[in-house]
Amino acid sequence: MSQTSGLNVSQRAASIKQALMARADPAAKAAFQKFIPTSQDVYGVRVPLLNQLAKEFSDGGFELAEALWKAGSFEERLLAAKLLGSSCKKDPDRAVAVAKKFASEISDWAVCDTLAMQGLRGIAFKKQDELFAWSTKLVKSKNPWERRLALVLLTHFVKDNDARPQINETLAQLGGDKEYYVKKAVQWLQRDLKK
Repeated sequence: MSQTSGLNVSQRAASIKQALMARADPAAKAAFQKFIPTSQDVYGVRVPLLNQLAKEFSDGGFELAEALWKAGSFEERLLAAKLLGSSCKKDPDRAVAVAKKFASEISDWAVCDTLAMQGLRGIAFKKQDELFAWSTKLVKSKNPWERRLALVLLTHFVKDNDARPQINETLAQLGGDKEYYVKKAVQWLQRDLKK
């Protein structure tokens, strides 16, 4: 049993915030700001430590994921996406609903990709039709992070030959996108399709 299991959601969120502040590293902060230039409110906590926190608080459920997302720092949002992945199999419909709620507030590629890859990995095939429908909607968004999310969501299905026509259609729609991080996701998905 986790040491944190007796805490309520706000106490867990506060405990995580304290841990992030205590483990903040100026060198890690500078690295994040260099490689993820649009990241906001960065503490500077290295990924192995974030993974450790995600494991420690994995039983926090959707409520903790939503509380961390609302708190808003870069690391809290990464943790929220990771915790969504820990809970997604318990209630796949709620997991997709929470991911959709988070999507409009994404501000960088790392949170975007963590949400798509880790947050929904456990239910991707179970919710394939819904994820494709969502991706089709996101393609039309004015928000570049939602357009990137539309592509990254589809990486789960690159080995599924039946899904390839839909993936290629999405690639065709975003192939001429001018946004740098959307272009990078197009290239990533194209490479994955060739493997």
